[in-house]
Amino acid sequence: MSVLRKEYDIGAIYSRHVDTVYRVCLSYVKTKADTEDCVSDTFMKLIKAAPQFDSQEHEKHWLIRVAINTCKDSLKKTTALPYEELESLAAPDTTQNREIMDAVRSLPEDCRSVVYLYFYEGYTLDEVAKIVKLSKSTVRRNLEKAKGLLREILEEGAYL
Repeated sequence: MSVLRKEYDIGAIYSRHVDTVYRVCLSYVKTKADTEDCVSDTFMKLIKAAPQFDSQEHEKHWLIRVAINTCKDSLKKTTALPYEELESLAAPDTTQNREIMDAVRSLPEDCRSVVYLYFYEGYTLDEVAKIVKLSKSTVRRNLEKAKGLLREILEEGAYL
C-alpha cells in the first residue's frame, strides 16, 4: 500500500486541477451530482495511488486520464440519464454555445474526449494521444470524425 502524501500536497494539486477535472467529468456524466461524485473519486484515487509527478503538466495529464476512466466506469454502472444544462466551459453563456456544447456531448465517446482535450484544454495532438493512450494518427482521425459529425449536427440546427 502506498504512503499518503502530506495533506498540503494533495490540497495544492486539488486547487491546481479541480476545475479541469470537473469539466472533464461534466462532459462525460452530464449531471452535476454524478460529476461531483466522479471528481471526488478521481481525487480519492490520487490519494490512494500517491504517484510521483515530474511536473504540474504530468499531474494534470494523470488526473485527466483517471477522471476519464472514472467517468467511463460510472457510466457502465448506470443507464443513460437525462443531463442538466452544461455549464459553459470556455465561453459566455449563449444559446449558440449551449447548442455547440450539446453537439459535443452527443459525439461518440472516442471523439468527445479528444475534442475536449484538443479544443478546450489546448493540448497538441501528441499530448492528447499520450493522455488518452492512443496513437497520434488515431487521435487525428477521431478529431476529423468529430469535426464532420459536429458540422452535420450544427448545420441541422443552422449554427454554421
